Amino acid sequence: MTARIAVAAVTFDRPKELAVLLESINAQSTAVDSICLVDSGTAPAREVAERHPNVDYVRSEANLGGAGGFALAALKAVASGARWIWMMDDDAVPGDPECLATLVREAEARGLEAVVPLVTAPGQPDRLSFFFRLDGKVTHERADVEKLGFLPDDGHFFNGALIRSDVFFKVGLPDMRLFIRGDEVDFTLRLRQAGIRFGTVTTTAITHPHAFPETRHVFGARWHVIVPESAFKRYYYYRNRGYLIRRYFRVRSFVADVGGYLGYFLQRRDLPGLLAWARAFSTGLRGKGFGPLEDQKF
Repeated sequence: MTARIAVAAVTFDRPKELAVLLESINAQSTAVDSICLVDSGTAPAREVAERHPNVDYVRSEANLGGAGGFALAALKAVASGARWIWMMDDDAVPGDPECLATLVREAEARGLEAVVPLVTAPGQPDRLSFFFRLDGKVTHERADVEKLGFLPDDGHFFNGALIRSDVFFKVGLPDMRLFIRGDEVDFTLRLRQAGIRFGTVTTTAITHPHAFPETRHVFGARWHVIVPESAFKRYYYYRNRGYLIRRYFRVRSFVADVGGYLGYFLQRRDLPGLLAWARAFSTGLRGKGFGPLEDQKF
């Protein structure tokens, strides 16, 4: 008997991208039983969702962020009775109709509880949207990673991740307190702490918008920092980095962040940027600042 598969998807004001995603999911050679879609956008995408009879559409009048949206979508997907949950953001697209079949096959063959595909940049199939660190150096080159075949205990959640439903009972749902930019790192750390068997399969991929401009090298190829392009994303990224360092006592990350961001902003004589990083980062270190950005006091 074929294991039941449900998709946990989130959307926020991207009706065109959502339409492409839903079409591509239902064009997979391995059929999904349901698509649990959480819509937190300012303009509801119900009309797009209703074109597909297997979409379980959930409208949220509150902006839950990516973390809250994935938490609700994953819970709905687990409640459907599916054995496997396939996580998808609305601007992701499976690379080919065999993507899901490959993930299921690799997960079962390797005895994995979660498996992640490569994530490539739209229109640039040889470039990875998110870097991997190999031999201490950062790479966005698909060929560098692809030749490894499989990367155990490593992967970029949540886009395209196939997760066995019982994993959520072991490690919990995505933490909605993180809102955006950090919930996937928190989930990955929980997987490792719980001894969940997972990894990246390099023989299949999804596409997702890249973040190339965010990666800023400070002291050569071995030391870099991430600087999101908008103040909104920078706040959550810096705040969540601080919080995760506090929560998991990540001493190496603390040293890397403090040294890296001090070096980055001071090299550019960017005092406002440095102060904004320090405020958000220290807020996270103190375990404060949760909730929507408009609720925060600076």
